[in-house]
Amino acid sequence: MIDVELIIRSIERLCKVATSTAVDIAERTLSLKELDERDCRFVLECDDPIDLELLRLCALYLKLRTSGTYVTFVCNRNINFTNICVIGCNFCNYSVPPGHPSGYVLSLKEVERKVRESVRHRVTEVCLQGGVNPELKLDYYISLLRTVKKVDDKIHVHAFSPQEIYSLSRRESLNIDEILKVLRENGLDTLPGTAAEILCDDVRKIICPRKIKTAEWVGIIERAHMLGIKTTCTIMYGHIERIEHVVRHFRILRDIQRRTRGFTEIVLLPFIHYNTRLREISGCRSGSSSLYDIRICIAARLYLYPYITNIQVSWVKLGRKLAQYLLTCGANDIGGTLMEENISHAAGAFERESMSREELIDLISSIGMVPAERDTLYNIVRVYQSGNKSSALSGTTGSSLVEYYQ
Repeated sequence: MIDVELIIRSIERLCKVATSTAVDIAERTLSLKELDERDCRFVLECDDPIDLELLRLCALYLKLRTSGTYVTFVCNRNINFTNICVIGCNFCNYSVPPGHPSGYVLSLKEVERKVRESVRHRVTEVCLQGGVNPELKLDYYISLLRTVKKVDDKIHVHAFSPQEIYSLSRRESLNIDEILKVLRENGLDTLPGTAAEILCDDVRKIICPRKIKTAEWVGIIERAHMLGIKTTCTIMYGHIERIEHVVRHFRILRDIQRRTRGFTEIVLLPFIHYNTRLREISGCRSGSSSLYDIRICIAARLYLYPYITNIQVSWVKLGRKLAQYLLTCGANDIGGTLMEENISHAAGAFERESMSREELIDLISSIGMVPAERDTLYNIVRVYQSGNKSSALSGTTGSSLVEYYQ
């Protein structure tokens, strides 16, 4: 079990040999002071092993302050209802244009079958996302939501990216608020904050030139938050972006959260390059290095604190062992069971499409952390104290893990 006091003593020892900038960041972290953009950049560029270890321990310290030794996961199911898309992002190998022979749209009967299968696996969240298919009208999206709720109205529906919301708005000649309200009335619970990639239009015009601009993404997210619809937020890194783009991206997310408090988490998504067009573009890297993954995770925890306190790492994209290590670099969530995952695998991801509840429990407990199953809003469903034996927290089931730890 990880000891907070031991972490603090280790930080104090490293402060005696680290550089002055790293020590300054460490001192302000221990004092729970916000970091600025220069600090964020320093973390992202850090190549001194002593400094990096000091910053890693600072990130772990903040994680322990917010969620203790618990690492959360969600039992969820992805359903990609269509792969037909007119956006054609250069990093995506999953979508196909209209008329392509491998294009598909799931029938409502097939969606219902997948949801019923999910219920048998005690899934609490269904995530619905698809390509921007011009043939799909608002009625289809409403029917998707109703189909899930018809099977089990307790399932949390996490659905439709800001890009999908924007495209629906244009297609139906309705404003963003009208689209969001109609979807919420028919079963939408939360919105995934995907389509963010890197929130810098200079980058977006290369990696996803037909996708919504930064200001449009921010506007849709803030409208959702104003309407009481929580969202996640994401970053996709390891392609053509530079350090200043990552800093700007984090700043935009922190500023939104300061205003709205509507983000439930940030999901860190390294670029999977193998089967994509983007890898052929001059200046594009072949994905992120493990060192860059570590820096991104540490920077997210240190710079976004205390506004965004849930940092999720993707075992599908990172692989299990690196995802485990990032749980000691400030991350507190390992994602979900997924049951199926199409987009990362189409791009060349090597991990399996799903992981069982028992596998996630073992992945977390084997590094000295305590597995805790959560729902989409980070309410705790169950804590697994030892092995696969579960016990609902006495008097705290459905409560915030932060509240429980504090």
